[in-house]
Amino acid sequence: MDLVNTLMHETEKLDKAISRLSSTGRELAEYERDYKVKLRQEALKLRAEKGMPVTLIAKVIYGVPDVANLRLKRDIAETMHKTALEYINTLKLKIRILEAQVQREWGRNG
Repeated sequence: MDLVNTLMHETEKLDKAISRLSSTGRELAEYERDYKVKLRQEALKLRAEKGMPVTLIAKVIYGVPDVANLRLKRDIAETMHKTALEYINTLKLKIRILEAQVQREWGRNG
């Protein structure tokens, strides 16, 4: 019965992890949007206000503090989302292993 309880506990953790995945995905999308909007705004500002050549903007823009900060937030959100996905995959594997153990136990004991 201990295996079954462990299996149920892991299944509950999987359900919660899947629920959290939607929030990490939404957060990633929002940070991606904010980053892209700011990147565009700063590129246009460099071109219009400073007369910077387009070829140079691509090299300079990632060093603009606001752009760099939003890119960092986006990258962190992406890492958190990938970590959540990996956690879900790990839970699925644990559940499959536990299911196999339960099958062996129940198969052996009838």
